[in-house]
Amino acid sequence: MRPRPVLAVALALVLLLVGCGEEQRNSRQVAAPAPTASTDPTDPSATPTPPPRPRPTTARPKPRLRPTPKTLPAGLRRATGVRAVALTFDDGPDPTWTPKVLDQLRSAKVKATFCVVGTQVRKHPELVARIVREGHQLCNHSWRHDFDLGRRPVAEIRADLTRTNQAVRAAVPGAEVPFFRQPGGRWTPEVVAVARQLGMRSLHWSVDPQDWAKPTAPVLTKRVQAGVRPGAIVLMHDGGGDRSRTLAACPHLIADLKRRFGIAPPR
Repeated sequence: MRPRPVLAVALALVLLLVGCGEEQRNSRQVAAPAPTASTDPTDPSATPTPPPRPRPTTARPKPRLRPTPKTLPAGLRRATGVRAVALTFDDGPDPTWTPKVLDQLRSAKVKATFCVVGTQVRKHPELVARIVREGHQLCNHSWRHDFDLGRRPVAEIRADLTRTNQAVRAAVPGAEVPFFRQPGGRWTPEVVAVARQLGMRSLHWSVDPQDWAKPTAPVLTKRVQAGVRPGAIVLMHDGGGDRSRTLAACPHLIADLKRRFGIAPPR
């Protein structure tokens, strides 16, 4: 039996409508936007945004130090120029040892030179005042006892020495600082020149008993007596560590040098 024409047309229309609906559903699935990561910190599915990478920084290179000269430069004061011997004390002022050295010098009625470190001057200005009040001489020994100071740029050397002198004059207004001594005796022509420009002569030594190594008092005394000559400049310390052995050697040493040569600061 052949299908009726009306039923055939209706069936064709139904099939056409079903096909169009399926095509629209497929197109909506393709065009749907991709889900984005949640930025809500309370959302457990949120993906944190990584922080930006820091830009690499280039460290500024430290200035290169000049090589240490193999010989001492010209312009160093290494003798008093007279028969009298000079006693110099480095690395103070120290609240334990400097007053005791001053007591011994006062008892012996002699004057000495104190090569002071700026940081110590700032801590103990009253000791600098006593040194000056009792007629002793001051010497700039750098701000923080920098062994490499003479090898640094000239501007740094000048700033260091100036800062130390300013600390001295803050403790004792108008105090004279006629000398500079390079820590460790590591002199360079540059540090000698800067000291001279600031009105200071460069004070070295001619006798070093190495009291910084803490020899016994008899050994220290023997070393000084063996090396001393008329006009010698003797290096000792009233700061920078335990100076009990230096202090123990001083009474006999001062009496002996005073009797044989006389004792007076360099001029």
